[in-house]
Amino acid sequence: MTARATIELQIRIIAKEQERTLARLHDSLLLTESGLDSLCFAILVARLEDELGVDPFLEDAEGAFPKTFGEFVDFYDRALV
Repeated sequence: MTARATIELQIRIIAKEQERTLARLHDSLLLTESGLDSLCFAILVARLEDELGVDPFLEDAEGAFPKTFGEFVDFYDRALV
């Protein structure tokens, strides 16, 4: 499974578990408009570390947080190289 597929799956699972209405996922979707809150993103990052074996937020020296869904996926793709 690709990083994108893993991220999308986990987002859908978390949205359902947290009873959140999820926006349609596309690369230009702002994360702040996704329907997820900060708790959901914390859960997502923890689950992705378990699934993908990486936490790019710990490894990123710049500390820049992705703003869109596409940037979020790219952030993980770069960390997996």
